[in-house]
Amino acid sequence: MSDARAGFINYPESRPHNIAYEAPPKSANPVIKGSPLTFLSAVVTNVPLLPTILWRNAGFNTLRTREELDNVEPRYDPTVVRLPSPGEEALPSALRYESLRVPPGDAPGRFYTIADYHEAYKSGRLTPSDVVEALLPLIRRDAANRSPHSTAFIDTRVDLVTQAAEASTRRWKEGKPLGVLDGVPFGAKDDLDVKGYKRYNGTTKDYTEGEEVETSWCVTKVEEAGGIMVGKMSMHELGMDTTNNNPNWGTPLNPYNSSYYTGGSTGGGAYAVAAGLVPFAIGSDGGGSVRIPSGYCGLYGLKTSHGRVSTLPLSNFDNSVTVRGPVASTMVDLEISYLALASPNPSDRLSAKFAQPRLSAGLSPSSSKPLGICKPWFDRADPVVQQACHAALQYLVSEHGYSLIDIAMPLTYEGQIAHAMTILAEVTTKVKSLAGLTPANKILLSVSRATLATDFLLAQKVRQIHMQHLAHLFTTHPGLIIVTPTTPNAGWPIGDGELSHGMTDGNTQVRNMEYVWLANFTGVPCLQFPVGYVKPVKGEGRVPVGMMGHGEWGSEEELIEWGYKGEEWLNKGYEGGRRRPAGWVDVLRG
Repeated sequence: MSDARAGFINYPESRPHNIAYEAPPKSANPVIKGSPLTFLSAVVTNVPLLPTILWRNAGFNTLRTREELDNVEPRYDPTVVRLPSPGEEALPSALRYESLRVPPGDAPGRFYTIADYHEAYKSGRLTPSDVVEALLPLIRRDAANRSPHSTAFIDTRVDLVTQAAEASTRRWKEGKPLGVLDGVPFGAKDDLDVKGYKRYNGTTKDYTEGEEVETSWCVTKVEEAGGIMVGKMSMHELGMDTTNNNPNWGTPLNPYNSSYYTGGSTGGGAYAVAAGLVPFAIGSDGGGSVRIPSGYCGLYGLKTSHGRVSTLPLSNFDNSVTVRGPVASTMVDLEISYLALASPNPSDRLSAKFAQPRLSAGLSPSSSKPLGICKPWFDRADPVVQQACHAALQYLVSEHGYSLIDIAMPLTYEGQIAHAMTILAEVTTKVKSLAGLTPANKILLSVSRATLATDFLLAQKVRQIHMQHLAHLFTTHPGLIIVTPTTPNAGWPIGDGELSHGMTDGNTQVRNMEYVWLANFTGVPCLQFPVGYVKPVKGEGRVPVGMMGHGEWGSEEELIEWGYKGEEWLNKGYEGGRRRPAGWVDVLRG
């Protein structure tokens, strides 16, 4: 593939696609749970042609009617590499403690940051071993009296955690810490490989098959910096929905309101960060799986550019839409963890070519700082979500000089269909048997198997259209950030009887993913931050609302700088400021 822009590899051709916005058709999928769900899964997996009927009912045949796809070349790989620019090595790249932008100590609803752990160790008030000793009873599944927090964790290797804490404690006592991450606890999503742990991908099957695995590059980089991996974290089974409902391992409840889901599929990580157990967690995002739980749990989440964070060693579920990224309690934690995760991997053909990640401080943004909004698409969000997002946008305009511009986005409904078809097909080809899966996933993957190669090909043509159109927008408006709500809905309430057997709710799932698919399908980076809290429809506790910004390929640092401004809105502009969940854990109390 030829390069269409200097400074990049595989940059798409800049081409606008002027296709009028069309609202998606209304879905008519029933909510099914309990014994009816089990019965339906048995029927769908055993009755010929029924999966095809359900496939058409889901709208997957929609692409066949779009004449705009006739003369479009398909694009299968969304990776666009941003190369180092001349003089970039002069920008700050080394992480220095003095450069950290930590929220003020008196900020409302303040969460502990990585810097707070650093200060506690530096002063000698606490040691990493002290912190681990306080954490283990809360997160261990094998504890005699299990804490509710432990549902967020699949497994914790106490011996490995203790050894890492003792080693960090020695370094601090000797005055030789490895840096700001030394001794800081973090977790990794269950779909990442970590030496000494099994990998279930949220199922009951061990996908390591008893073999010793090599730790994923991104986890290794945090551990090399002294971070203490305290456990593998729960996820939705196979990552195939966005609630984090998991009958296999249990479902962590939203710390802000226990009548709501955490969101998924990085739901265990989002729970642990929102509850105060760890300042950040490493997740994966194939269809909003970092950003949706970050939005539901009032956190900061980054979906990185495709290929930016090395996925080596390759998991058997890596695909063309999934990336690794952090869920964090604050922007400083997100930035620190991103700098570690995105270290180029010399063994990874694509990762090795990316520019070294840099600190966002000192970057020179575009003078106009444009924020692009596709109004008819944005306006599909619920009114309370729109209100929260617009309040944050007005603050960014009035206090930080951003400008709002109208943009058009083609085929948004078809894009969501194409993304769903792609990720389902790519996962389905790697799941050899449906045996042992929850009923909801038996149905979903059976339906996915009805996808024909011609339909998959049409989906990749839609990908090409979106990447070309984004290239046009980014080259026309330098520094553009495309803004949407994170989800059009304010959280997802838990229905009766859903936690024990799971459930399938196609209408809410599709609506929940209305905005998140774009970044996964086209490979651009996308940052989510909280912008407010709204009254719940059930339970106690206001529900967080989030907003996202999509940047040009390789523009994570610019998005992070924007995220700091969004964090300022919540701390200074939002009435009452940021809020902590009622059950937030004070890990550093000592």
